Amino acid sequence: MGKHPPDHHCDSRSASLPKANASEDESETDSEESDVSGSDGDDTSWISWFCNLLGNEFFCDVDDDYIQDDFNLCGLSSQVPYYDYALDLILDVESHGDMFTEEQNELVESAAEMLYGLIHARYILTSKGMAAMLDKYKNYDFGRCPRVYCCGQPCLPVGQSDIPRATVKIYCPRCEDIYYPRSKYQGNIDGAYFGTTFPNLFLMAHGHLKPQKAIQSYVPRVFGYKIHKP
Repeated sequence: MGKHPPDHHCDSRSASLPKANASEDESETDSEESDVSGSDGDDTSWISWFCNLLGNEFFCDVDDDYIQDDFNLCGLSSQVPYYDYALDLILDVESHGDMFTEEQNELVESAAEMLYGLIHARYILTSKGMAAMLDKYKNYDFGRCPRVYCCGQPCLPVGQSDIPRATVKIYCPRCEDIYYPRSKYQGNIDGAYFGTTFPNLFLMAHGHLKPQKAIQSYVPRVFGYKIHKP
């Protein structure tokens, strides 16, 4: 807690939140816990809280140092509404959460989740990010391939677009097919938060993990690949 963002984040805001009515401000009590806090306890960072939410098992913790480097966030301010507020929330910077209405808190929280997802897609392509995802891969956090011939092969998360628009899928390195996650909660995550290239780069970096191809059964292919529901 108590981290300070780069100076330019404090000077301006990319977008303004909807104005709150005076009566709504007065009705806010000190005992109410702000949604923007993003955690149940003071000692829990927003990132840890977010990654431990039900359905967010695919996400790894992104280093604060990576997020604080403006170069790594280049171009994201134009894609995410309320960018500076969202970045402050992710970095646990004590901001204006206690001044926001419930509606404003929800907007900032939603923006923070989107921003973190887009940062995450970049981070997992770095050496530290790959190492974090390797641990999750070994723990089967991304699930196993549902095909019998793949013998419980651990899968990797993959997006079908680098622009937020479609839910995340899982890729099996053995049969080289794409499947829907088993959990309905994981199925609500956008695939852009993992990107389209992660599985290939991951297996290139960890070539010893690439399994032999499984026995293929004939399934008609559409647009070059097939997607199965488990």
